[in-house]
Amino acid sequence: MIKDGVKNSNERLEFLGDAVLGSVVAELLFKLYPYKDEGFLTEMRSKIVSRANLNQLSRKLGFNEMIEFDARMISYPNKQGSLLGDAFEALIGAVYLDKGYTFTREFLLSRIIKPHVDIHTLEVTETNFKSRLIEWCQHTGKEISFVLVDNPEGESNKMFSVVAVVDGEECGLGRDFNKKSAEKIAAEKACEYLKIFDGE
Repeated sequence: MIKDGVKNSNERLEFLGDAVLGSVVAELLFKLYPYKDEGFLTEMRSKIVSRANLNQLSRKLGFNEMIEFDARMISYPNKQGSLLGDAFEALIGAVYLDKGYTFTREFLLSRIIKPHVDIHTLEVTETNFKSRLIEWCQHTGKEISFVLVDNPEGESNKMFSVVAVVDGEECGLGRDFNKKSAEKIAAEKACEYLKIFDGE
């Protein structure tokens, strides 16, 4: 049951689950695509762990039937949808704490990713997060800009770091060897931060 009283605990588990999921997916893609560059691998990982994809995956797994929402959420199906991906990440975090990384990795690969995620379809699916973010900002009357920032000290100057700024707030950071790819990554992270999802 999603209650305000467990919000902080759930968010901590989401944080942990997100990190574990990202690590497992990164390793899978590294082995699956031995000749692809970092930009491709980063984009593929982003597609797999995107909020929209996790929400859809959670529905496939029946999370929407297992979760009992707070009464105030019943009237907001869009918000319910966005919580499914959060619940999925929290579950992964809980499994990791209980069973460890090796078990969680095998659980994700054999029970969730391989049977339920069509990686090759995602490979040819173009999700334009930048256009989605710009359209949302236009619709809501917010200002959007993509700002090139300096890399952290010690980082390669060949890497571009771009921040998506919405109404003066930094909403997403993207880093890549290609400036346009960095903007795409920043836009996707901003969409996740602002909870802008397809079909939500």
